[in-house]
Amino acid sequence: MSYTLYGSPGTASMCVHWMLIELGVPFEFNALDFATGATKDPAYLKINPGGHGPALVIDGQAYAETAALLMILAERHPQRGFAPAIGAADRATYLQWMIILANMLMPAFRLFYYADEGAGPENAEATKAQAVIRIEKVFSRIDTLLADRRPYLLGDTLRAADFLLGMLARWSRNLPRTALDWPHLKTYVERMRAMPSYREVQKRENLQGWI
Repeated sequence: MSYTLYGSPGTASMCVHWMLIELGVPFEFNALDFATGATKDPAYLKINPGGHGPALVIDGQAYAETAALLMILAERHPQRGFAPAIGAADRATYLQWMIILANMLMPAFRLFYYADEGAGPENAEATKAQAVIRIEKVFSRIDTLLADRRPYLLGDTLRAADFLLGMLARWSRNLPRTALDWPHLKTYVERMRAMPSYREVQKRENLQGWI
């Protein structure tokens, strides 16, 4: 099997990069320069017609969408247990949280960092304020879930959702309240940041801080 990941340091490709490192499988990482419009280049659009990152080429076939890529990798490497088996008692909860993170948290972060896209430059501050409310609502929900001192989002086992949440927690570093401002979420984040694969992805992507 062969993997080629297209993405940009610190962006939505980070969690996929992180999982690939944790899996210990051979892969190639092709960094895209968003500033020069690399995702709109005709050559890249052949890989991902959506014109955004990340994209993952698996044995010659390209796929996109961050959460989907994590789920694909989890199911291609079932021995690691990153996804509950079909029919498992916690499968539905796993799917639910993957969608919550992808459909609620990720778009809210997009609105915060690219507020002009929401309702125009004249409404940027109001857009950012609404984004913060949405993010904090989900973080509060997760903090309550983690109050039972479970090591990972879904219990005792590291799942694909943890790579996604770990990345999104890092994205909160520029918000009025970061993920570290919720006590149980803070403990969780510190555990995820201590993983050797997290430190390795930070090193490979030359990311500073939040480690």
